[in-house]
Amino acid sequence: MKNSDKYQVVIGLEVHAQLLTKSKLFCGDSAAFGGDPNTHISPITLAHPGTLPKMNRKAIEYATRLGLALHCDIAQHNYFARKNYFYPDLPKGYQVSQHTTPICSNGYVTIKTAEGTRNILLNRIHIEEDAGKSLHDVEEHFTSIDLNRAGVCLLEIVSEPNLHSSDEAFAYVTELRKLVRWLDICDGNMEEGSMRCDANISIRLKGETKLGTRVEVKNLNSIRNVKKAIEIEVERLIAITESGNKIIQETRSFDADNNTTFSLRAKEEADDYRYFPEPDLTPFHISDEFLKEVKEALPALPETLEQKYREELQLPAYDAGVICSDKETVHYFETLVQHTANYKAAANWLLGPVKSYLNDQQAEIKDFVLPAEKIAALIKLVDEGKLNFSNASTKVLAALIADPQKDALQAATDLNLLQESDSGSVASWVDEVIANMPDKVKDYKSGKKGLIGLFAGEVKKLSKGKADMQIVNKLLNEKLNS
Repeated sequence: MKNSDKYQVVIGLEVHAQLLTKSKLFCGDSAAFGGDPNTHISPITLAHPGTLPKMNRKAIEYATRLGLALHCDIAQHNYFARKNYFYPDLPKGYQVSQHTTPICSNGYVTIKTAEGTRNILLNRIHIEEDAGKSLHDVEEHFTSIDLNRAGVCLLEIVSEPNLHSSDEAFAYVTELRKLVRWLDICDGNMEEGSMRCDANISIRLKGETKLGTRVEVKNLNSIRNVKKAIEIEVERLIAITESGNKIIQETRSFDADNNTTFSLRAKEEADDYRYFPEPDLTPFHISDEFLKEVKEALPALPETLEQKYREELQLPAYDAGVICSDKETVHYFETLVQHTANYKAAANWLLGPVKSYLNDQQAEIKDFVLPAEKIAALIKLVDEGKLNFSNASTKVLAALIADPQKDALQAATDLNLLQESDSGSVASWVDEVIANMPDKVKDYKSGKKGLIGLFAGEVKKLSKGKADMQIVNKLLNEKLNS
């Protein structure tokens, strides 16, 4: 857009992550996704008179786990507050959340973009209950309400307004989703609504320090939509400013079908919610012992493992990053490198043939039928020169997948793919190829040394892939240069 370079974009993100607790935040109703409408409910979810909430201890544990992983300060003395705001699908008429004492504050999320690595500062992480769901397409003239989700445990992760592009926002939400999955506290499924994002967006002239009027785009349900909605809204804000009009602080929604945002309502300030301490819940205290237990139970985090793979296993940064993008892939790789010292080959197999097969099957690594030991056995056969990588990664791998109980060496033997390393046999194939290509031999000897690859390919073809290519190349060099 014309004149867009003179503006700085300022973005703050609010990510809601639904916790993987079995029950809701303040009662024993099921928190599972799905189910027939209004079946995961009880008098407490329905806010019947005389019912009282009871705190879900697991939600506190999960919030603490995420806070520690993101380098946050943990508020050990804490309480809940009532947020007075009308939700048509929250029977109480108010939401129980946290206000002045979020369970986690400060901290940061490390992101990587084309511009480099940067820490995105966090303002807070707090616990709150989710609202139900309003359905507008069930009845023609009425809105239907499903309260299964009402009261489910949520974490709201609020960044400081220090993201400056849609690419940074994309990287930030990607990193957060990876982390909540890694910690087993949220499945990160944005399509099912278990992770949602609101984007607060403003613009200002470069060099200015005062924030511009912000607009919030609500309920973005995919990382791609977060990026797209920000780009579209930034264009709209710049166009308004360039035309001399005033930006209105408001809440908007994103229509992914036609790539537009539209106004929902004027934006409320925090004072409009009339927060006060929740009288039906006692304050809670997080003990030092509890903090220690949660900290000791944290798994090794992706950034730590990436560094380990780069420094100790000498893997390229790309390989380390891709492996550490998924916890199950890390588990498989960790098992694999217990059975082979060829760490680079282990990464190549995992990110190459194994990943390709899983993609074709639309499966995940946890569904892979072959244990890591089988891949290690294939790596060993290739390293020992008994099998070439091409045959190992296609024919033998396919045979093992079809019969996971079969031994790798036996599978290669049954397929007649073991490499011939007897120099006499290999020499006869080399001699036959050279004899059949006198013109190419003449060209080679006249200086076209690149033809060595052609000869090697012909020997491989003649031997049906069984010739040890190291011996082939050695003999070709000897015979063609004699």
